[in-house]
Amino acid sequence: MTFPMQIPFNNTYAQLPGHFYARVLPEQAPSPRLIRINEELAQQLHIDPEWLRGPEGLAMLSGNSVSQGSEPLAQAYAGHQFGNFVPQLGDGRAILLGEITDTQGRHRDLQLKGSGRTPFSRNGDGKAALGPALREYLVSEAMYALGIPTTRALAVVATGEEVARQEGMLDGAVFARVASSHLRVGTFQYFAARQDVVALEALTRFALQRHFPEALAAENPALALLEQVIEVQGSLIPRWMGLGFIHGVMNTDNCSISGETIDYGPCAFMDSFHPKCVYSAIDRGGRYSWGNQPGILVWNLTRLAETLLPLISKDDDEAETLATNALDRLGRKLGDNYHQVFSEKLGLPTEGRISRENDAFIRQTLTLLASQEVDFTHFFRRLTQTVSSEEVQGSNLAALFKNPSAFAEWNQAYQQLTAPSGARIDAMRHSNPVLIPRNHRIEEAIQAAYQGDFVPFHRLADAWQRPFEDNPDYADLQAAPEPHEIVRQTFCGT
Repeated sequence: MTFPMQIPFNNTYAQLPGHFYARVLPEQAPSPRLIRINEELAQQLHIDPEWLRGPEGLAMLSGNSVSQGSEPLAQAYAGHQFGNFVPQLGDGRAILLGEITDTQGRHRDLQLKGSGRTPFSRNGDGKAALGPALREYLVSEAMYALGIPTTRALAVVATGEEVARQEGMLDGAVFARVASSHLRVGTFQYFAARQDVVALEALTRFALQRHFPEALAAENPALALLEQVIEVQGSLIPRWMGLGFIHGVMNTDNCSISGETIDYGPCAFMDSFHPKCVYSAIDRGGRYSWGNQPGILVWNLTRLAETLLPLISKDDDEAETLATNALDRLGRKLGDNYHQVFSEKLGLPTEGRISRENDAFIRQTLTLLASQEVDFTHFFRRLTQTVSSEEVQGSNLAALFKNPSAFAEWNQAYQQLTAPSGARIDAMRHSNPVLIPRNHRIEEAIQAAYQGDFVPFHRLADAWQRPFEDNPDYADLQAAPEPHEIVRQTFCGT
């Protein structure tokens, strides 16, 4: 494959009115060093991986030079943070270099995170510490391998400077992120808060053109946009839940219009299952716990609907009725998709309408896992192994339970309910991973990196590319944490 000498930027966001963003250049990194590049993603973007490794590529990834055709900017947006509205947030430590058309003809944003202060930084330094950059690289690429819509990691560069954080002075880094766009619910809230209907119209047209071009000709474009975001987000959150993933900060400024998972801060994958599980150190009230995520999505998209009401109809009552009907469909969609996800994980029949019997059994299963403090990933993977190898007694599965009689009662009900075979077993294999990004493994890799050892980081990045495959070389990464290894809190990069 041949590559152009320059990155073929195409900057449609920069063509929007000037109050959508602030033009700003990345700050210089004193001594940049490449930690890792994503060769597969680079090739998808028509970027030569060898060029990225060279001095020009490193200078671009670290923010030390601006490539020809790039128009760096920080996007403006607002947002509800833990339910409290902040009328101006914006990219305080991220700079959009521009857009690239990938090998499938899709527009992709290329953004540097941790590249210095912007007009939206408020009191922040605009920088990123090495640990959060490595975490986002690992988790976003693992999510991609797990089949979850997500922003992606192009590269991590150590900057050669230190940044001040609560835990002390830490090595700095720049994270190069790729996304379908960085439009958020908060982007719409920014202009709605200013009663700027003209800007909302322009933003709606841009979002439709970028993400849902088939809806551009809709009779009611704003309603069509709301319905499309409901569709993609209503599919995303149940898929998170099926992996035991907890985003940790589902603020409206972290809720993407594209339906991609964005902004991996204090995110985590559950070890022992509990529906109220929280890892984020800043989520003291459990607002964004595992089980609350569907309700929070409804809340977030209700905020989106509010911003679009003036565009949906000039008649207030009609606008509210149309938006409410769309949001009612979101509730049903979340329920249907949740049922589908867990039916596939359990090998239950998924044909036709939702089965009340299946729904009750899903609830029974999750209640049992919570009461027995069973490892979420191990349970579903061992169940898959049990049914596919026809181990009727499921002794390996039974070993996960503290109360053998509780498991025996559940297993009897399972045997009576279903006998997975064929396509249903295949669905289980593709729904229940062998490997997930275990919190303790991420923390081990981060702490090693702060000591100059990046071998654990690279090993995790390699292992998590094939999460549904048994590989003896990575068998140790399947293990749940020992009591002394358990990570009980995760933290935001700022």
